[in-house]
Amino acid sequence: MLAKQTPLTKQMLSELLRASSSKPKQLKKIHAVVIRTGFSEKNSLLTQLLENLVLVGDMCYARQVFDEMPKPRIFLWNTLFKGYVRNQLPFESVLLYKKMRDLGVRPDEFTYPFVVKAISQLGVLPCGVSLHAHVLKNGFECLGIVATELVMMYMKFGELSSAEFLFESMQVKDLVAWNAFIAVCVQTGNSAIALEYFNKMCADAVQFDSFTVVSMLSACGQLGSLDIGEEIYDRARKEEIECNIIVENARLDMHLKCGSTEAARVLFDDMKQRNVVSWSTMIVGYAMNGDSGEALALFTMMQNEGLRPNYVTFLGVLSACSHAGLVNEGKRYFSLMVRLNDKNLEPRKEHYACMVDLLGRSGLLEEAYEFIKKMRVEPDTGIWGALLGACAVHRDMILGQKVADVLVETAPDIGSYHVLLSNIYAAAGKWDCVDKVRSKMRKLGTKKVAAYSSVEFDGKIHFFNRGDISHPQSKAIYEKLDEILKKIRNMGYVPDTGSVFHDVEMEEKESSLSHHSEKLAIAFGLINGRAGHPIRVMKNLRTCDDCHVFSKFVSRLTSREIIMRDKNRFHHFRNGICSCKEFW
Repeated sequence: MLAKQTPLTKQMLSELLRASSSKPKQLKKIHAVVIRTGFSEKNSLLTQLLENLVLVGDMCYARQVFDEMPKPRIFLWNTLFKGYVRNQLPFESVLLYKKMRDLGVRPDEFTYPFVVKAISQLGVLPCGVSLHAHVLKNGFECLGIVATELVMMYMKFGELSSAEFLFESMQVKDLVAWNAFIAVCVQTGNSAIALEYFNKMCADAVQFDSFTVVSMLSACGQLGSLDIGEEIYDRARKEEIECNIIVENARLDMHLKCGSTEAARVLFDDMKQRNVVSWSTMIVGYAMNGDSGEALALFTMMQNEGLRPNYVTFLGVLSACSHAGLVNEGKRYFSLMVRLNDKNLEPRKEHYACMVDLLGRSGLLEEAYEFIKKMRVEPDTGIWGALLGACAVHRDMILGQKVADVLVETAPDIGSYHVLLSNIYAAAGKWDCVDKVRSKMRKLGTKKVAAYSSVEFDGKIHFFNRGDISHPQSKAIYEKLDEILKKIRNMGYVPDTGSVFHDVEMEEKESSLSHHSEKLAIAFGLINGRAGHPIRVMKNLRTCDDCHVFSKFVSRLTSREIIMRDKNRFHHFRNGICSCKEFW
Protein backbone atom coordinates (compact mmCIF):
# COMPACT_ATOMS: atom_id res chain seq x y z
CA MET A 1 0.00 0.00 0.00
CA LEU A 2 2.85 2.38 0.87
CA ALA A 3 6.46 2.32 -0.26
CA LYS A 4 8.67 1.07 2.60
CA GLN A 5 11.17 3.89 2.22
CA THR A 6 8.48 6.59 2.52
CA PRO A 7 8.38 8.05 6.03
CA LEU A 8 4.82 8.11 7.29
CA THR A 9 3.33 11.29 8.62
CA LYS A 10 0.02 12.09 10.22
CA GLN A 11 -0.87 14.26 7.21
CA MET A 12 -0.23 11.37 4.79
CA LEU A 13 -2.40 9.00 6.79
CA SER A 14 -5.15 11.60 6.93
CA GLU A 15 -5.03 12.00 3.15
CA LEU A 16 -5.17 8.22 2.73
CA LEU A 17 -8.25 8.07 4.97
CA ARG A 18 -9.88 10.82 2.94
CA ALA A 19 -9.15 9.01 -0.34
CA SER A 20 -10.46 5.71 1.04
CA SER A 21 -13.57 7.11 2.76
CA SER A 22 -15.95 4.79 0.87
CA LYS A 23 -13.80 1.63 0.90
CA PRO A 24 -14.29 -0.46 4.09
CA LYS A 25 -11.44 -2.93 3.43
CA GLN A 26 -8.98 -0.14 2.69
CA LEU A 27 -10.04 1.69 5.87
CA LYS A 28 -9.22 -1.38 7.96
CA LYS A 29 -5.77 -1.66 6.36
CA ILE A 30 -5.07 2.00 7.08
CA HIS A 31 -6.21 1.45 10.68
CA ALA A 32 -3.66 -1.35 11.01
CA VAL A 33 -0.95 1.00 9.72
CA VAL A 34 -2.05 3.69 12.18
CA ILE A 35 -1.69 1.23 15.07
CA ARG A 36 1.63 -0.20 13.84
CA THR A 37 3.24 3.19 13.40
CA GLY A 38 2.16 4.50 16.77
CA PHE A 39 -0.28 7.10 15.49
CA SER A 40 -3.24 5.47 17.27
CA GLU A 41 -2.71 7.91 20.11
CA LYS A 42 -3.67 10.70 17.73
CA ASN A 43 -7.42 10.95 18.28
CA SER A 44 -7.83 13.13 15.18
CA LEU A 45 -6.89 10.21 12.90
CA LEU A 46 -9.17 7.82 14.77
CA THR A 47 -11.94 10.40 14.61
CA GLN A 48 -11.57 10.56 10.83
CA LEU A 49 -11.49 6.77 10.64
CA LEU A 50 -14.60 6.47 12.82
CA GLU A 51 -16.53 8.97 10.71
CA ASN A 52 -15.65 7.07 7.53
CA LEU A 53 -16.66 3.71 9.03
CA VAL A 54 -20.01 5.17 10.09
CA LEU A 55 -20.44 6.59 6.60
CA VAL A 56 -19.98 3.16 4.96
CA GLY A 57 -22.18 1.49 7.59
CA ASP A 58 -19.57 -0.79 9.18
CA MET A 59 -20.88 -0.17 12.69
CA CYS A 60 -19.31 -3.27 14.22
CA TYR A 61 -15.79 -2.15 13.32
CA ALA A 62 -16.66 1.46 14.14
CA ARG A 63 -17.60 0.39 17.67
CA GLN A 64 -14.32 -1.51 17.99
CA VAL A 65 -12.37 1.62 17.04
CA PHE A 66 -14.45 3.72 19.44
CA ASP A 67 -13.88 1.36 22.37
CA GLU A 68 -10.10 1.56 21.83
CA MET A 69 -10.08 5.35 22.04
CA PRO A 70 -8.94 6.94 25.32
CA LYS A 71 -11.63 9.27 26.70
CA PRO A 72 -13.51 9.96 23.43
CA ARG A 73 -15.02 13.42 23.13
CA ILE A 74 -18.83 13.89 23.07
CA PHE A 75 -18.57 14.50 19.32
CA LEU A 76 -17.43 10.88 18.86
CA TRP A 77 -20.23 9.52 21.02
CA ASN A 78 -22.67 11.45 18.85
CA THR A 79 -21.01 10.15 15.68
CA LEU A 80 -21.61 6.60 16.86
CA PHE A 81 -25.23 7.39 17.84
CA LYS A 82 -25.77 8.84 14.36
CA GLY A 83 -24.37 5.69 12.75
CA TYR A 84 -26.58 3.39 14.79
CA VAL A 85 -29.68 5.38 13.88
CA ARG A 86 -28.82 5.53 10.18
CA ASN A 87 -28.21 1.78 10.09
CA GLN A 88 -31.39 0.88 11.99
CA LEU A 89 -29.56 -0.43 15.07
CA PRO A 90 -31.66 1.10 17.88
CA PHE A 91 -30.82 -1.48 20.56
CA GLU A 92 -27.09 -0.84 20.19
CA SER A 93 -27.79 2.87 20.45
CA VAL A 94 -29.70 2.39 23.72
CA LEU A 95 -26.86 0.28 25.15
CA LEU A 96 -24.36 2.97 24.15
CA TYR A 97 -26.49 5.59 25.90
CA LYS A 98 -26.53 3.45 29.06
CA LYS A 99 -22.73 3.17 28.91
CA MET A 100 -22.50 6.91 28.46
CA ARG A 101 -24.54 7.51 31.61
CA ASP A 102 -22.63 4.88 33.59
CA LEU A 103 -19.34 6.62 32.72
CA GLY A 104 -20.74 10.00 33.69
CA VAL A 105 -20.31 11.48 30.21
CA ARG A 106 -22.59 14.49 29.85
CA PRO A 107 -24.66 14.61 26.63
CA ASP A 108 -24.96 17.77 24.59
CA GLU A 109 -27.68 19.25 22.39
CA PHE A 110 -26.75 16.92 19.49
CA THR A 111 -26.93 13.71 21.52
CA TYR A 112 -30.62 13.49 22.30
CA PRO A 113 -32.04 13.88 18.78
CA PHE A 114 -30.17 10.70 17.78
CA VAL A 115 -31.08 8.78 20.94
CA VAL A 116 -34.75 9.79 20.66
CA LYS A 117 -34.76 8.58 17.04
CA ALA A 118 -33.28 5.28 18.20
CA ILE A 119 -36.06 4.86 20.79
CA SER A 120 -38.62 5.60 18.05
CA GLN A 121 -37.07 2.84 15.93
CA LEU A 122 -37.07 0.49 18.89
CA GLY A 123 -40.80 1.10 19.41
CA VAL A 124 -40.82 0.79 23.21
CA LEU A 125 -42.92 3.53 24.81
CA PRO A 126 -41.63 3.14 28.42
CA CYS A 127 -38.06 3.68 27.14
CA GLY A 128 -39.24 6.82 25.40
CA VAL A 129 -40.91 8.17 28.53
CA SER A 130 -37.77 7.43 30.56
CA LEU A 131 -35.59 9.17 27.98
CA HIS A 132 -37.92 12.18 28.01
CA ALA A 133 -37.32 12.40 31.77
CA HIS A 134 -33.54 12.43 31.15
CA VAL A 135 -33.99 15.23 28.60
CA LEU A 136 -35.90 17.27 31.19
CA LYS A 137 -33.32 16.56 33.89
CA ASN A 138 -30.48 17.73 31.66
CA GLY A 139 -32.38 20.82 30.52
CA PHE A 140 -32.53 20.10 26.79
CA GLU A 141 -36.32 19.97 26.21
CA CYS A 142 -36.49 23.62 25.19
CA LEU A 143 -34.12 23.08 22.28
CA GLY A 144 -36.16 23.01 19.09
CA ILE A 145 -34.55 19.95 17.48
CA VAL A 146 -34.83 17.86 20.67
CA ALA A 147 -38.45 18.87 21.29
CA THR A 148 -39.32 18.14 17.66
CA GLU A 149 -37.82 14.65 17.85
CA LEU A 150 -39.74 13.97 21.08
CA VAL A 151 -42.98 15.07 19.41
CA MET A 152 -42.27 12.78 16.46
CA MET A 153 -41.47 9.91 18.84
CA TYR A 154 -44.80 10.25 20.65
CA MET A 155 -46.64 10.46 17.32
CA LYS A 156 -45.01 7.24 16.14
CA PHE A 157 -46.05 5.56 19.39
CA GLY A 158 -49.63 6.67 18.79
CA GLU A 159 -49.54 8.94 21.84
CA LEU A 160 -51.28 11.81 20.09
CA SER A 161 -52.28 13.75 23.22
CA SER A 162 -48.68 13.70 24.53
CA ALA A 163 -47.32 14.77 21.14
CA GLU A 164 -49.81 17.62 20.80
CA PHE A 165 -49.25 18.80 24.39
CA LEU A 166 -45.49 18.87 23.87
CA PHE A 167 -45.76 20.64 20.53
CA GLU A 168 -48.15 23.27 21.90
CA SER A 169 -45.82 23.92 24.89
CA MET A 170 -42.63 24.57 22.78
CA GLN A 171 -41.49 28.15 23.37
CA VAL A 172 -40.61 28.87 19.74
CA LYS A 173 -42.26 27.01 16.87
CA ASP A 174 -40.44 27.90 13.70
CA LEU A 175 -41.22 26.61 10.21
CA VAL A 176 -38.93 23.59 10.68
CA ALA A 177 -40.87 22.54 13.79
CA TRP A 178 -44.25 23.01 12.07
CA ASN A 179 -43.09 21.06 9.01
CA ALA A 180 -41.71 18.22 11.13
CA PHE A 181 -44.90 17.91 13.16
CA ILE A 182 -47.19 18.03 10.14
CA ALA A 183 -45.00 15.55 8.21
CA VAL A 184 -44.96 12.99 11.01
CA CYS A 185 -48.75 13.33 11.37
CA VAL A 186 -49.05 12.32 7.72
CA GLN A 187 -46.45 9.55 8.02
CA THR A 188 -48.30 8.00 10.97
CA GLY A 189 -51.69 8.15 9.27
CA ASN A 190 -53.01 11.12 11.24
CA SER A 191 -53.75 13.30 8.24
CA ALA A 192 -56.82 14.90 9.80
CA ILE A 193 -54.58 16.22 12.60
CA ALA A 194 -52.06 17.40 9.98
CA LEU A 195 -54.81 19.41 8.29
CA GLU A 196 -55.90 20.85 11.64
CA TYR A 197 -52.37 22.00 12.44
CA PHE A 198 -51.82 23.39 8.97
CA ASN A 199 -54.80 25.65 9.58
CA LYS A 200 -53.36 26.63 12.98
CA MET A 201 -50.01 27.37 11.34
CA CYS A 202 -51.67 29.66 8.83
CA ALA A 203 -53.68 31.32 11.62
CA ASP A 204 -50.38 32.02 13.41
CA ALA A 205 -49.16 33.75 10.24
CA VAL A 206 -46.31 31.28 9.71
CA GLN A 207 -45.45 31.29 6.01
CA PHE A 208 -45.38 27.73 4.70
CA ASP A 209 -42.98 26.42 2.04
CA SER A 210 -42.76 23.65 -0.54
CA PHE A 211 -42.06 21.03 2.17
CA THR A 212 -45.34 21.97 3.85
CA VAL A 213 -47.18 21.76 0.53
CA VAL A 214 -45.86 18.24 -0.15
CA SER A 215 -46.99 17.06 3.30
CA MET A 216 -50.42 18.64 2.92
CA LEU A 217 -51.00 17.23 -0.55
CA SER A 218 -50.09 13.80 0.86
CA ALA A 219 -52.49 14.36 3.76
CA CYS A 220 -55.30 15.32 1.40
CA GLY A 221 -54.56 12.22 -0.67
CA GLN A 222 -54.95 10.04 2.42
CA LEU A 223 -58.20 11.77 3.36
CA GLY A 224 -59.64 11.87 -0.14
CA SER A 225 -59.87 15.67 0.16
CA LEU A 226 -59.26 16.70 -3.42
CA ASP A 227 -60.84 20.15 -3.13
CA ILE A 228 -58.82 21.09 -0.04
CA GLY A 229 -55.62 19.83 -1.66
CA GLU A 230 -56.21 21.84 -4.83
CA GLU A 231 -56.98 24.90 -2.74
CA ILE A 232 -53.63 24.55 -0.92
CA TYR A 233 -51.79 24.02 -4.22
CA ASP A 234 -53.45 27.08 -5.79
CA ARG A 235 -52.54 29.16 -2.75
CA ALA A 236 -48.92 28.03 -3.00
CA ARG A 237 -48.76 29.11 -6.65
CA LYS A 238 -50.40 32.43 -5.82
CA GLU A 239 -47.89 33.10 -3.04
CA GLU A 240 -45.05 32.15 -5.43
CA ILE A 241 -43.90 29.18 -3.39
CA GLU A 242 -41.66 26.95 -5.49
CA CYS A 243 -43.74 24.11 -6.91
CA ASN A 244 -40.89 21.85 -7.99
CA ILE A 245 -41.16 18.32 -9.36
CA ILE A 246 -41.54 16.93 -5.82
CA VAL A 247 -44.60 19.11 -5.29
CA GLU A 248 -46.00 18.23 -8.72
CA ASN A 249 -45.53 14.51 -8.03
CA ALA A 250 -47.30 14.91 -4.68
CA ARG A 251 -50.20 16.65 -6.45
CA LEU A 252 -50.33 13.83 -8.99
CA ASP A 253 -50.38 11.27 -6.20
CA MET A 254 -53.16 13.16 -4.41
CA HIS A 255 -55.42 13.09 -7.48
CA LEU A 256 -54.88 9.36 -7.91
CA LYS A 257 -55.52 8.64 -4.23
CA CYS A 258 -58.76 10.59 -4.53
CA GLY A 259 -59.82 8.43 -7.48
CA SER A 260 -59.40 11.28 -9.98
CA THR A 261 -57.50 9.30 -12.61
CA GLU A 262 -58.57 11.32 -15.65
CA ALA A 263 -57.46 14.63 -14.12
CA ALA A 264 -54.23 12.97 -12.95
CA ARG A 265 -53.45 11.85 -16.50
CA VAL A 266 -53.94 15.40 -17.78
CA LEU A 267 -51.54 16.67 -15.10
CA PHE A 268 -49.03 13.95 -15.98
CA ASP A 269 -49.17 14.67 -19.71
CA ASP A 270 -48.75 18.41 -19.06
CA MET A 271 -45.75 18.07 -16.73
CA LYS A 272 -42.73 19.93 -18.11
CA GLN A 273 -40.42 17.58 -16.25
CA ARG A 274 -41.08 13.93 -15.32
CA ASN A 275 -38.89 11.50 -13.42
CA VAL A 276 -39.19 7.85 -12.41
CA VAL A 277 -41.33 8.91 -9.43
CA SER A 278 -43.83 10.59 -11.78
CA TRP A 279 -44.16 7.47 -13.93
CA SER A 280 -44.29 5.12 -10.93
CA THR A 281 -46.93 7.28 -9.23
CA MET A 282 -49.17 7.04 -12.30
CA ILE A 283 -48.68 3.29 -12.67
CA VAL A 284 -49.39 2.61 -8.98
CA GLY A 285 -52.37 4.99 -9.10
CA TYR A 286 -53.88 3.33 -12.17
CA ALA A 287 -53.45 -0.08 -10.53
CA MET A 288 -55.11 1.07 -7.30
CA ASN A 289 -58.04 2.48 -9.26
CA GLY A 290 -58.54 -0.71 -11.25
CA ASP A 291 -57.24 0.70 -14.56
CA SER A 292 -54.83 -2.19 -15.04
CA GLY A 293 -54.68 -1.82 -18.81
CA GLU A 294 -53.60 1.82 -18.51
CA ALA A 295 -51.01 0.91 -15.85
CA LEU A 296 -49.38 -1.75 -18.03
CA ALA A 297 -49.55 0.44 -21.15
CA LEU A 298 -47.80 3.24 -19.27
CA PHE A 299 -45.11 0.81 -18.11
CA THR A 300 -44.46 -0.17 -21.73
CA MET A 301 -44.32 3.52 -22.70
CA MET A 302 -41.86 4.16 -19.87
CA GLN A 303 -39.59 1.38 -21.12
CA ASN A 304 -39.79 2.68 -24.69
CA GLU A 305 -38.59 6.07 -23.48
CA GLY A 306 -35.53 4.38 -21.97
CA LEU A 307 -36.39 5.28 -18.38
CA ARG A 308 -35.24 2.63 -15.91
CA PRO A 309 -38.02 1.47 -13.54
CA ASN A 310 -37.47 1.19 -9.79
CA TYR A 311 -38.92 -1.16 -7.20
CA VAL A 312 -42.05 1.04 -6.80
CA THR A 313 -42.70 0.85 -10.55
CA PHE A 314 -42.70 -2.94 -10.41
CA LEU A 315 -44.90 -2.85 -7.32
CA GLY A 316 -47.46 -0.91 -9.37
CA VAL A 317 -47.16 -3.30 -12.31
CA LEU A 318 -47.66 -6.38 -10.13
CA SER A 319 -50.57 -4.69 -8.31
CA ALA A 320 -52.17 -3.96 -11.67
CA CYS A 321 -51.93 -7.63 -12.59
CA SER A 322 -53.28 -8.63 -9.17
CA HIS A 323 -56.32 -6.33 -9.35
CA ALA A 324 -57.21 -7.63 -12.80
CA GLY A 325 -56.42 -11.32 -12.23
CA LEU A 326 -53.71 -11.29 -14.93
CA VAL A 327 -51.82 -14.32 -13.64
CA ASN A 328 -49.59 -15.04 -16.64
CA GLU A 329 -48.69 -11.37 -17.07
CA GLY A 330 -47.89 -11.06 -13.37
CA LYS A 331 -45.58 -14.06 -13.51
CA ARG A 332 -43.87 -12.61 -16.59
CA TYR A 333 -43.25 -9.22 -14.97
CA PHE A 334 -42.01 -10.83 -11.75
CA SER A 335 -39.58 -12.97 -13.78
CA LEU A 336 -38.43 -9.86 -15.65
CA MET A 337 -37.67 -8.19 -12.33
CA VAL A 338 -35.56 -11.16 -11.24
CA ARG A 339 -33.81 -11.44 -14.63
CA LEU A 340 -32.67 -7.81 -14.54
CA ASN A 341 -30.25 -8.97 -11.83
CA ASP A 342 -30.07 -5.47 -10.39
CA LYS A 343 -29.44 -5.21 -6.65
CA ASN A 344 -31.75 -2.20 -6.48
CA LEU A 345 -34.51 -4.21 -8.15
CA GLU A 346 -34.31 -7.40 -6.11
CA PRO A 347 -37.88 -8.42 -5.23
CA ARG A 348 -38.86 -7.17 -1.78
CA LYS A 349 -41.47 -8.55 0.56
CA GLU A 350 -44.06 -6.21 -0.95
CA HIS A 351 -43.49 -7.73 -4.39
CA TYR A 352 -43.81 -11.26 -3.03
CA ALA A 353 -47.04 -10.23 -1.26
CA CYS A 354 -48.39 -8.94 -4.60
CA MET A 355 -47.66 -12.28 -6.26
CA VAL A 356 -49.32 -14.18 -3.42
CA ASP A 357 -52.34 -11.87 -3.70
CA LEU A 358 -52.44 -12.36 -7.48
CA LEU A 359 -52.33 -16.14 -7.26
CA GLY A 360 -54.67 -16.31 -4.28
CA ARG A 361 -57.36 -14.00 -5.61
CA SER A 362 -57.30 -15.96 -8.88
CA GLY A 363 -58.18 -19.09 -6.92
CA LEU A 364 -54.69 -20.64 -7.15
CA LEU A 365 -54.44 -20.98 -3.37
CA GLU A 366 -52.20 -24.03 -3.25
CA GLU A 367 -49.84 -22.50 -5.83
CA ALA A 368 -49.71 -19.34 -3.71
CA TYR A 369 -48.90 -21.45 -0.64
CA GLU A 370 -46.09 -23.25 -2.48
CA PHE A 371 -44.81 -19.90 -3.79
CA ILE A 372 -44.44 -18.68 -0.20
CA LYS A 373 -42.51 -21.78 0.83
CA LYS A 374 -40.02 -21.28 -2.03
CA MET A 375 -39.43 -17.55 -1.51
CA ARG A 376 -35.90 -16.17 -1.18
CA VAL A 377 -36.93 -14.03 1.79
CA GLU A 378 -38.57 -14.92 5.07
CA PRO A 379 -42.34 -14.38 4.69
CA ASP A 380 -43.76 -11.73 6.99
CA THR A 381 -47.29 -11.07 8.21
CA GLY A 382 -48.10 -9.07 5.07
CA ILE A 383 -47.38 -12.06 2.84
CA TRP A 384 -49.25 -14.57 5.00
CA GLY A 385 -52.05 -12.03 5.42
CA ALA A 386 -52.44 -11.77 1.63
CA LEU A 387 -52.94 -15.53 1.45
CA LEU A 388 -55.40 -15.51 4.35
CA GLY A 389 -57.37 -12.77 2.60
CA ALA A 390 -57.53 -14.92 -0.53
CA CYS A 391 -58.70 -17.87 1.58
CA ALA A 392 -61.50 -15.65 2.90
CA VAL A 393 -62.53 -14.66 -0.65
CA HIS A 394 -62.62 -18.28 -1.82
CA ARG A 395 -63.87 -19.63 1.55
CA ASP A 396 -61.10 -22.20 1.92
CA MET A 397 -61.36 -23.20 5.58
CA ILE A 398 -58.62 -25.83 5.57
CA LEU A 399 -55.82 -23.69 4.15
CA GLY A 400 -57.23 -20.64 5.92
CA GLN A 401 -56.87 -22.35 9.29
CA LYS A 402 -53.30 -23.40 8.44
CA VAL A 403 -52.32 -19.85 7.47
CA ALA A 404 -54.15 -18.34 10.44
CA ASP A 405 -52.18 -20.58 12.81
CA VAL A 406 -48.94 -19.10 11.44
CA LEU A 407 -50.26 -15.55 11.77
CA VAL A 408 -51.67 -15.99 15.25
CA GLU A 409 -48.30 -17.34 16.36
CA THR A 410 -46.26 -14.54 14.78
CA ALA A 411 -48.68 -11.62 15.26
CA PRO A 412 -51.24 -12.51 17.96
CA ASP A 413 -52.06 -8.85 18.59
CA ILE A 414 -53.25 -8.09 15.04
CA GLY A 415 -57.01 -8.52 15.22
CA SER A 416 -57.66 -8.36 11.47
CA TYR A 417 -56.25 -11.85 10.93
CA HIS A 418 -58.53 -13.34 13.57
CA VAL A 419 -61.44 -11.49 12.00
CA LEU A 420 -60.61 -12.86 8.53
CA LEU A 421 -60.57 -16.41 9.88
CA SER A 422 -63.81 -15.74 11.71
CA ASN A 423 -65.37 -14.51 8.46
CA ILE A 424 -64.26 -17.68 6.65
CA TYR A 425 -66.03 -19.79 9.25
CA ALA A 426 -69.10 -17.52 9.29
CA ALA A 427 -69.46 -17.70 5.50
CA ALA A 428 -69.46 -21.51 5.79
CA GLY A 429 -71.95 -21.47 8.65
CA LYS A 430 -69.38 -22.88 11.12
CA TRP A 431 -70.61 -20.79 14.02
CA ASP A 432 -69.00 -22.96 16.67
CA CYS A 433 -65.63 -22.22 15.07
CA VAL A 434 -66.52 -18.51 14.95
CA ASP A 435 -67.17 -18.62 18.69
CA LYS A 436 -63.80 -20.29 19.29
CA VAL A 437 -61.95 -17.61 17.30
CA ARG A 438 -63.71 -14.81 19.18
CA SER A 439 -63.01 -16.53 22.49
CA LYS A 440 -59.33 -16.78 21.59
CA MET A 441 -59.29 -13.08 20.71
CA ARG A 442 -60.71 -12.25 24.14
CA LYS A 443 -58.11 -14.39 25.91
CA LEU A 444 -55.25 -12.80 23.96
CA GLY A 445 -56.69 -9.34 24.48
CA THR A 446 -56.78 -8.88 20.70
CA LYS A 447 -59.05 -6.11 19.53
CA LYS A 448 -60.66 -5.65 16.15
CA VAL A 449 -59.72 -2.40 14.43
CA ALA A 450 -62.75 -0.12 14.48
CA ALA A 451 -64.06 0.56 10.98
CA TYR A 452 -64.74 4.11 9.90
CA SER A 453 -65.47 6.03 6.72
CA SER A 454 -64.87 9.64 5.85
CA VAL A 455 -66.15 12.08 3.28
CA GLU A 456 -65.15 15.68 2.53
CA PHE A 457 -67.67 18.50 2.36
CA ASP A 458 -67.26 22.26 2.40
CA GLY A 459 -63.59 22.15 3.37
CA LYS A 460 -64.11 19.74 6.29
CA ILE A 461 -63.64 16.00 6.75
CA HIS A 462 -66.65 14.18 8.20
CA PHE A 463 -66.01 10.82 9.89
CA PHE A 464 -68.55 8.07 10.50
CA ASN A 465 -68.48 4.85 12.57
CA ARG A 466 -71.01 2.04 12.39
CA GLY A 467 -74.26 3.12 13.98
CA ASP A 468 -72.88 6.62 14.48
CA ILE A 469 -75.32 9.15 15.95
CA SER A 470 -72.76 11.81 16.92
CA HIS A 471 -72.91 13.76 13.67
CA PRO A 472 -75.00 16.98 13.77
CA GLN A 473 -76.97 15.74 10.75
CA SER A 474 -77.57 12.23 12.11
CA LYS A 475 -81.37 12.50 12.00
CA ALA A 476 -81.36 13.57 8.35
CA ILE A 477 -78.70 10.96 7.47
CA TYR A 478 -80.72 8.06 8.88
CA GLU A 479 -83.91 9.33 7.26
CA LYS A 480 -82.11 9.51 3.92
CA LEU A 481 -80.69 6.03 4.45
CA ASP A 482 -84.11 4.57 5.21
CA GLU A 483 -85.50 6.24 2.09
CA ILE A 484 -82.72 4.80 -0.08
CA LEU A 485 -83.03 1.30 1.38
CA LYS A 486 -86.77 1.19 0.64
CA LYS A 487 -86.21 2.25 -2.96
CA ILE A 488 -83.33 -0.12 -3.75
CA ARG A 489 -85.19 -3.05 -2.16
CA ASN A 490 -87.85 -2.47 -4.79
CA MET A 491 -85.06 -2.61 -7.37
CA GLY A 492 -83.96 -6.04 -6.15
CA TYR A 493 -81.45 -5.28 -3.39
CA VAL A 494 -81.31 -8.01 -0.73
CA PRO A 495 -79.03 -7.46 2.31
CA ASP A 496 -76.22 -10.03 2.55
CA THR A 497 -76.55 -11.20 6.16
CA GLY A 498 -74.44 -14.33 5.78
CA SER A 499 -71.53 -13.25 7.96
CA VAL A 500 -73.43 -11.29 10.60
CA PHE A 501 -73.70 -12.78 14.09
CA HIS A 502 -75.63 -16.05 14.08
CA ASP A 503 -77.30 -15.47 17.43
CA VAL A 504 -79.39 -12.44 16.46
CA GLU A 505 -82.69 -12.19 14.62
CA MET A 506 -82.82 -11.46 10.88
CA GLU A 507 -84.26 -7.99 11.50
CA GLU A 508 -81.30 -7.15 13.76
CA LYS A 509 -78.86 -8.49 11.16
CA GLU A 510 -80.29 -6.21 8.48
CA SER A 511 -80.27 -3.27 10.88
CA SER A 512 -76.60 -3.91 11.71
CA LEU A 513 -75.70 -3.96 8.02
CA SER A 514 -77.70 -0.85 7.17
CA HIS A 515 -75.76 1.20 9.72
CA HIS A 516 -72.29 0.46 8.35
CA SER A 517 -70.04 3.51 8.12
CA GLU A 518 -69.89 3.46 4.29
CA LYS A 519 -73.69 3.70 4.05
CA LEU A 520 -73.81 6.62 6.48
CA ALA A 521 -71.07 8.42 4.54
CA ILE A 522 -72.90 7.89 1.23
CA ALA A 523 -76.18 9.14 2.71
CA PHE A 524 -74.35 12.23 4.00
CA GLY A 525 -72.85 12.78 0.55
CA LEU A 526 -76.27 12.53 -1.11
CA ILE A 527 -77.70 15.13 1.28
CA ASN A 528 -74.85 17.63 1.02
CA GLY A 529 -72.93 16.96 -2.17
CA ARG A 530 -73.32 19.00 -5.32
CA ALA A 531 -75.46 17.42 -8.01
CA GLY A 532 -73.40 15.83 -10.75
CA HIS A 533 -70.28 15.60 -8.59
CA PRO A 534 -68.99 12.23 -7.39
CA ILE A 535 -69.31 11.21 -3.76
CA ARG A 536 -65.83 10.26 -2.48
CA VAL A 537 -65.80 7.87 0.48
CA MET A 538 -62.61 6.72 2.20
CA LYS A 539 -62.78 3.49 4.26
CA ASN A 540 -59.97 2.37 6.58
CA LEU A 541 -60.75 -1.35 6.15
CA ARG A 542 -61.92 -3.58 3.30
CA THR A 543 -65.51 -2.79 2.43
CA CYS A 544 -67.96 -5.63 3.08
CA ASP A 545 -69.87 -7.50 0.37
CA ASP A 546 -73.18 -5.95 1.37
CA CYS A 547 -71.90 -2.37 1.24
CA HIS A 548 -70.41 -3.13 -2.17
CA VAL A 549 -73.80 -4.29 -3.49
CA PHE A 550 -75.55 -1.38 -1.75
CA SER A 551 -73.24 1.13 -3.46
CA LYS A 552 -73.94 -0.33 -6.88
CA PHE A 553 -77.69 0.00 -6.38
CA VAL A 554 -77.39 3.56 -5.05
CA SER A 555 -75.26 4.66 -8.01
CA ARG A 556 -77.97 3.34 -10.34
CA LEU A 557 -80.82 4.84 -8.33
CA THR A 558 -79.34 8.32 -8.01
CA SER A 559 -77.28 8.49 -11.23
CA ARG A 560 -74.40 9.65 -9.03
CA GLU A 561 -70.87 8.28 -9.24
CA ILE A 562 -69.64 6.89 -5.93
CA ILE A 563 -65.87 6.60 -5.57
CA MET A 564 -64.94 4.43 -2.62
CA ARG A 565 -61.38 3.72 -1.52
CA ASP A 566 -61.03 0.89 0.95
CA LYS A 567 -57.89 -0.66 2.42
CA ASN A 568 -57.12 -2.62 -0.75
CA ARG A 569 -58.23 -0.58 -3.73
CA PHE A 570 -60.69 1.83 -5.34
CA HIS A 571 -64.24 1.02 -6.35
CA HIS A 572 -65.81 3.38 -8.91
CA PHE A 573 -69.57 2.78 -8.89
CA ARG A 574 -71.35 4.08 -11.99
CA ASN A 575 -74.91 3.19 -13.07
CA GLY A 576 -74.97 0.02 -10.97
CA ILE A 577 -71.58 -1.29 -12.14
CA CYS A 578 -68.30 -1.31 -10.20
CA SER A 579 -64.92 -0.77 -11.81
CA CYS A 580 -63.54 -3.80 -9.92
CA LYS A 581 -65.72 -6.11 -12.05
CA GLU A 582 -66.37 -8.14 -8.89
CA PHE A 583 -62.68 -9.08 -8.64
CA TRP A 584 -61.55 -7.65 -5.30
